[in-house]
Amino acid sequence: MDENRVTDQGAPRGVTDTDPASASGGPAADVVRLCRELIRIDTTNRGGNVSVGEPEAADYCARWMRQAGMRPRFFESSPGRVSVIGHLPGWDPDAPGLVLHGHTDVVPAEAEEWSVDPFSAEMKDGMIWGRGAVDMKGMDAMILSTLLHLARTGQRPRRPLTVAFFADEEAGGVYGAQWIVDNHPEVFDGCTEAISEVGGFSTQVGDARAYLVQTAEKGLAWLNLTAVDRPGHGSAQHPDNAVTHLAAAMHRIGTHQWPLEYTKTTRMLLEQVAELTGTVFDEADPTPQLEQLGHAMSWVAGTLRTSTNPTGLTAGYKHNVIPSTATGTVDMRLLPGSEQEALATVAELAGEHVTVEPEHRDVGLETPFSGDLVELMVTALRAEDPEAEVLPFMLGGGTDNKSLSRLGITGYGFSPLRLPPELEFTSLFHGIDERVPVDALEFGCRVLERMLEPRAEA
Repeated sequence: MDENRVTDQGAPRGVTDTDPASASGGPAADVVRLCRELIRIDTTNRGGNVSVGEPEAADYCARWMRQAGMRPRFFESSPGRVSVIGHLPGWDPDAPGLVLHGHTDVVPAEAEEWSVDPFSAEMKDGMIWGRGAVDMKGMDAMILSTLLHLARTGQRPRRPLTVAFFADEEAGGVYGAQWIVDNHPEVFDGCTEAISEVGGFSTQVGDARAYLVQTAEKGLAWLNLTAVDRPGHGSAQHPDNAVTHLAAAMHRIGTHQWPLEYTKTTRMLLEQVAELTGTVFDEADPTPQLEQLGHAMSWVAGTLRTSTNPTGLTAGYKHNVIPSTATGTVDMRLLPGSEQEALATVAELAGEHVTVEPEHRDVGLETPFSGDLVELMVTALRAEDPEAEVLPFMLGGGTDNKSLSRLGITGYGFSPLRLPPELEFTSLFHGIDERVPVDALEFGCRVLERMLEPRAEA
């Protein structure tokens, strides 16, 4: 595939090629259809440059980007790893560019574990079920539906938009956003801020409905640990055992009690939760505030410490042979500002017999919960939900905003969803029976439209 290809090769299998809904339906007119059809394109990413479906999903997004007035370009970093990017002018010639971005890939889904076919996009209980419904084909559909509505009604956003649907986000963006930033940074010229997934969803905080806007992300380091020592016969005394060295290192790293630390984001969030709920914030024990955060409790708790979780062990090939090498993997998530100190601690925990090498690293991010764009988010949410409280939070995982930050682009997580309080929303990310309420997607489209400040073209 040529990276500048702009021709349409038709609809992916199982996807119709007719126009979306009529202009009378508002910004959410197309969101259900677009979300379901995107889910039906299996874009499973297994990491290590093993994926399916990204070219088909890019073609699908490009079709509706053209309908919205863009001339999308395809970027293929490796065979089958395709992202698509388009531009839309704004009505304010002095406004800086804004990036709206999503990703098309999804994590694997084991069909036997689900109550529905994970790629069927079944409608049930007022929700769309399927892998990617919340991470993040629902948001992809919200972006496209909102922009299609603007095109049908002859409107433009205030700020010029760069709209991107990236490959490979679920494996760190090496073949997606990271590659494009490294090789084609010019496509983001003039852009100062970006909006993507995860933040903007509601949770119950005491008696209030609060929307958590993501203004920070933990850094990450995927670590490879290796122990090398003398091989030998399994019947002999053998204190220099690579397996023993590695197992001890993994135990120390996995059970290490990382200290409680507050960034500006997490402190502000917990102080505001304390105010909303009438609890007292004690930085030595944030439990009273965490317990008031509904389904977001575990996510927020995970942003108060560095974490090191062992995820793999490999050694040996026979019961009676002591191997010379043992290897392991650790998923490390780091608080912004403490990365070097935390990595030094891991090296110390690993011990003298085990080497630690990062396979993939990415930065932590933190930006103030202030400024014109944040004010627009808050205003748009409260226009659609006058009772809304809007709070900042840090994401324990990562998004493609990490890659864009290397171009000086400030990123936020803002996929606005008004959710029923009984839905354990945060557990659905990478989870079984992933699903998203239809009315939440429709709400999100209305909020996004307001935030874009559209105006009819003269």
